[in-house]
Amino acid sequence: MVAPGVVRYSVYLADLDPVRGREIAKARPVMVISQDAMNLHSDTIVVCPLTTALHPRWRSRIQFTCAGRKAEIAVDQIRTLSKQRLGRRIDALAPALAGQLRRLITEMYGE
Repeated sequence: MVAPGVVRYSVYLADLDPVRGREIAKARPVMVISQDAMNLHSDTIVVCPLTTALHPRWRSRIQFTCAGRKAEIAVDQIRTLSKQRLGRRIDALAPALAGQLRRLITEMYGE
């Protein structure tokens, strides 16, 4: 169980099972993208799963180094999780990449 105070753009281990179809499964790192006010007052958070299967040509992914390993933020796999699925915090996103992530989310899901 994770300590209170889930922080936006932090990476936590999370249990994503059970899943359906082509959803990313198993225990894996996730990037919290919901705003801190929501994270504080809600029992759920919004995340993007991380993967080490790199796809440099996919516009829906952002590559970065997480806990010393190359990874991608799977913006095309955004989902809402219960905070009870979270484990320990393992990393955080640099501010410059956080801006890039916000722009990609807006491009993919905004107007």
